[in-house]
Amino acid sequence: MKRIIVFFVVMLLSVVSIEARSSTPLTLRRTMVLSGVTGKFDHFAIDEAGNRLFAAAPGNHAVEVIDLDTGKVTQSLAGLGKPHGLAWIAATGSLYVADGTLGELRMYRGAPLALAGTIKLSDDADDMVYDEANRLLFVGHGGGDAANPARIAVMDAEHFILAADLPVATHPEALGIDPDTRRVFANIADSNEVVVIDAVTRAIAMHWKVTKAADNVPIAFDNEHQLIFVACRNPGLLIALNADTGKEIASESAAGKADDLFYDSKLRRVYLISGSGEVDTFQIDEAKRLHPLGVLRTADGAKTALFVPSRNLLYVGVPGSVEQPAEIRVYSTTDPGASR
Repeated sequence: MKRIIVFFVVMLLSVVSIEARSSTPLTLRRTMVLSGVTGKFDHFAIDEAGNRLFAAAPGNHAVEVIDLDTGKVTQSLAGLGKPHGLAWIAATGSLYVADGTLGELRMYRGAPLALAGTIKLSDDADDMVYDEANRLLFVGHGGGDAANPARIAVMDAEHFILAADLPVATHPEALGIDPDTRRVFANIADSNEVVVIDAVTRAIAMHWKVTKAADNVPIAFDNEHQLIFVACRNPGLLIALNADTGKEIASESAAGKADDLFYDSKLRRVYLISGSGEVDTFQIDEAKRLHPLGVLRTADGAKTALFVPSRNLLYVGVPGSVEQPAEIRVYSTTDPGASR
């Protein structure tokens, strides 16, 4: 009899665990269907004043400009190879695009947006992050072979010139920034490390090894707890690092195809987006421990997103095909009445 009771208790706990993991604090608010857009998305950026979303669409060899009032594409910046990283900088009224195939950084300005400048980098120009105080744009590029060394370019965004080009071991996958200390953090996935750049001196200050898992791709910074979150693919793991020492202080299992990562300072949550079609949500507590809050199923290949803290919204890109156009799904991180 005791064995039967124990069996049912275990089964009940398993069901509760599965239901908890299947639930999610995210609520779908709207879906923007983008006719004519095919393939997967890469990075996104937002012009909040203009209420525009910019989406890198490598399948279209373009960056799509989306009106967030209508949910429609109003302009397509065509003629690109493989657009990756995007940054909208309101201070310069410019959109910056890193193109991995062309190996360059492009700047667009005006209404409508038009090409206003190009700086040659190297193959696989990828993610970028902006230091607003110093008006510096950090762009990861290179790393394919000896003829194409891995580097992080430091761009003077105001004058659109290359201020420095910092060597790293292998291709920089993702970058984050501490706006208070002007430190830039870069995931160097193939080398299982995080490098720390001093934005003031424009030099690499530290190298930290990631030991609990490999292929650390996306990164996010938590200013309140002074943590760096990195998501690894092999195995799927979310790791919290001490932002001063690089020490791994917490970790939780996560989806194995992590591609984007965001920290929500209002709710003290981490959102991990993966190509397997999931958004994992975690809570960080005062003791700096991670707690899974549930998994949202999106769609296969929906690997990239953009979290906009001021709007409490998470924009997730769903790939398109010949039969089915791409979508941007908009999720509220708070209540169902969140703004669009």
